[in-house]
Amino acid sequence: MEASFKGRIGAYAVDTGTGKTIGYRSGERFPLLSTFKAVACAAVLHKARTISPGLMGKVVHWTEADLQEHSPVTEKHVKDGLSVAKLCEAAVTQSDNTAGNMVLRQIGGPAGLTRYFRTLKDPRSRLDRWETELNDWSPKERRDTTTPASAGRDLRAVTTGNALTVKDRDRLIAWLVANQTGDARIRAGLPKTWTIGDKTGTSSAYGAGNDIAIVWPGKGAAPVIMAIYTNRRAADAPVADKVVADTAAILARGLGTL
Repeated sequence: MEASFKGRIGAYAVDTGTGKTIGYRSGERFPLLSTFKAVACAAVLHKARTISPGLMGKVVHWTEADLQEHSPVTEKHVKDGLSVAKLCEAAVTQSDNTAGNMVLRQIGGPAGLTRYFRTLKDPRSRLDRWETELNDWSPKERRDTTTPASAGRDLRAVTTGNALTVKDRDRLIAWLVANQTGDARIRAGLPKTWTIGDKTGTSSAYGAGNDIAIVWPGKGAAPVIMAIYTNRRAADAPVADKVVADTAAILARGLGTL
């Protein structure tokens, strides 16, 4: 797949029921891109639950100057603003970039998210810049990067682990399941009958295309966590969604769930 793709595929998956894991280039660095938004919203939920009651209902305002490219929700609410909860919903379900920045503001910016990664016992993931500068990536870049294994473990911690309360985990999972940007990636490689919640990341630089997901292979089945990160060798190459979808199928077969 890498030979025909002319790039690099990083993958990690764990069956939370059996503990079995599978990975490929799972310890190599890839750009976080918009997959950071899922963990940023987990960080906000944690802050609201532990030290800032009422944070999710707080209305945040921004200006026209704050609007970033691809902000389908926030561009309609410059005058009235949105609650932090609605900003999280926009950031996860539509990958709204301005919403992503407004969520980061609630937790101390990129450095605040990096600190939250460390609370998840993740020593490698880091966010250094805001949207949309964080998408300006090259293979030598260490800023704004993660590894598939780190991203997968983080997603497991905030969706099935003890990083969040059950109520907050359920809220985050609901946003992931409602995501509208991932139909051509992990979801496309797995059966339509499976329940999938995911968060994508995309950059025009080196055709970087990512997806992290929590996957239920059937009723009563323990969820599977997947993290797939890809980039191509050519700086101007397009994203290859099918490579992400095919990798998801390989991971599912490797775990024995497909």
